[in-house]
Amino acid sequence: HQFTKIEMFVFTAPDVASSDAVHHEIVAIEEEIFQGLGIPYRVLDIASGDLGGPAFRKFDLEAWMPGRGEAGEWGEITSASNCTDFQARRLGIRCKSPEWKGTKYVHTLNGTAIAVTRAIIAILENYQQADGSIVVPEALRLWVGKDKIG
Repeated sequence: HQFTKIEMFVFTAPDVASSDAVHHEIVAIEEEIFQGLGIPYRVLDIASGDLGGPAFRKFDLEAWMPGRGEAGEWGEITSASNCTDFQARRLGIRCKSPEWKGTKYVHTLNGTAIAVTRAIIAILENYQQADGSIVVPEALRLWVGKDKIG
């Protein structure tokens, strides 16, 4: 499938402490975006058996979607993965440091800042009023030009 999104990519030093710290920063950015939109969400630390091939660790943000199912359900809105050196090995991305001999493969991380269609669904489902109108989240009112649609 295809959708429009803003993705974050990071290279870190080749150690888990460095990449883990940046991984948490990426998740914090994702959380800040959805907090700013006033969307109820939760963070899931994905079990290792559910990870894709490249991921060492992955967090998903899920938004509350009242229109799903009979009583509402959570739906994935972003994910953030620490791939350690998996992608760097395949791409040949190395770094040097005075701390070690030779070169080492960097760690790569990626996270979705915002997947546009998923965010729109979360906004519509969480801000729709009984009369069918949509209250525009305060953070978007400057760009939308109104407080309410419909």
